[in-house]
Amino acid sequence: MNKRFVCLMIVILFVNCGTQAQSLVDDPRVASALKVVEIWIDAQLDYNDIPGMSAAIVYDQELVWSRGLGFADVDKKVPASPDSIYSICSISKLFTSIGIMQLRDEGKLRLDDPIGKHLSWFNIKDKYPDAPEVTIGGILTHSSGLPREADYPYWSGPEFNFPTREQIIEALSGQEELYPADTYYQYSNLGMSLLGEVIATASGKPFAEYIQEHILTPLGLSNTSPEIPEEQRGKQLATGYSVRLRDGSRKVIPFYLVNGIAPAAGFASTVEDLARFASWQFRLLEKGGWEVLAANTLKEMHRIHWLDPDWSSPRGLGFSISRRNDRTYVGHGGNCPGYKSQLSLRLKDKIAVVVMSNAHDVSPSSYGYEIFDLVAPAILDAVKNPGKAKKPDPDLEKYVGRYEMPIGRESMVVIWEGELATMGIPTSNPSPSKLRRVEGNIFRRVRDDGELGEKVIFEVDADGEVTRMIQSSQYSNRIR
Repeated sequence: MNKRFVCLMIVILFVNCGTQAQSLVDDPRVASALKVVEIWIDAQLDYNDIPGMSAAIVYDQELVWSRGLGFADVDKKVPASPDSIYSICSISKLFTSIGIMQLRDEGKLRLDDPIGKHLSWFNIKDKYPDAPEVTIGGILTHSSGLPREADYPYWSGPEFNFPTREQIIEALSGQEELYPADTYYQYSNLGMSLLGEVIATASGKPFAEYIQEHILTPLGLSNTSPEIPEEQRGKQLATGYSVRLRDGSRKVIPFYLVNGIAPAAGFASTVEDLARFASWQFRLLEKGGWEVLAANTLKEMHRIHWLDPDWSSPRGLGFSISRRNDRTYVGHGGNCPGYKSQLSLRLKDKIAVVVMSNAHDVSPSSYGYEIFDLVAPAILDAVKNPGKAKKPDPDLEKYVGRYEMPIGRESMVVIWEGELATMGIPTSNPSPSKLRRVEGNIFRRVRDDGELGEKVIFEVDADGEVTRMIQSSQYSNRIR
């Protein structure tokens, strides 16, 4: 092949890749959606007195957006950032599950192996001797029949004393199976902690060392660790806070280590590291072959392997699976003292959202779903129709801002899909309502069916500055 032709093709590919990457980040459709996300989250933090939150959005191999809002430490006024480290708690189970599947593919274990085959000390009381044995696969799908927790009060504050592996082993003989295996879904931190011990036994390496060497380092997850990093206290590690108490305050959650429960709930990470983790999955599924894990094995993990008799509680191998608005999401959530997190992937669309917070009464899955609803359509439209975004009239910018509503809430005027729109805050459903200009400073609300509704009038002063917004004879003053 002609060398000049090869060089030309390389240049074309490079330019096209660069153009595509830039068009996603800077595309007006995506940019306006991201702006609405930031406005909405910022307001939610203020109105609900949430200390801090970090979030990231991924399309395939591109980190489309990552931000920190609020504070990683309120008293020290340390801002939350994409580099802030949070406990990701049960998202830890994904890394443990991948470790198990790696060893399965190497022939060092089978999913139908009884757990006792690998752990000679597994002596929980067999309450159902006629039922199937507790297996590795049953634990991965949370259908093993094991109780939810080890026999220690580690979720009880204020100390949150998590047991060591030795304490878990010691207490195991005093516990009994909750259900017959392969009968019901029962989430089990005990079970996933035991799989950490299986990894150590099957690999011949301590759990944390194995995960670091075979998953975290190869994927470049430099800010992810199998235990909450004590050395990052007062640095990258966000301070955890309790729920809001009756007097409106929050307690600082004392630092803790997860110890023997780490394979189920001990990991810590950043939103950008989990974004890389999501991109790896999209890449592996697209290219096939092997990278840390075989592509077919990852597909196997994403598929439903368990449904309860009433067709509820779908589970993959380690992954949670859910359906919402006819779309399938895979991933996992995390809920530990002082921290909440969520990683959600829409595999078909190659879009992932990561949300982490250092407040214990936040629902990161709800935030994640709303971010999907706001941004995913814009991303998919930009990918399908690059360079065809409707550019908003620059004159609309003068109306954008905060407006104080009569009942104490606020109305945000934003640019949305190339047009002016309003959004009341605080809100759990940040769906902007479009406005269509009819003349001058007079607009009309656009109904869901495309018809025009009531008038929205913006008043301006002698200098041409917008001072208030009037809708249905009620006015909202602009907040400077």
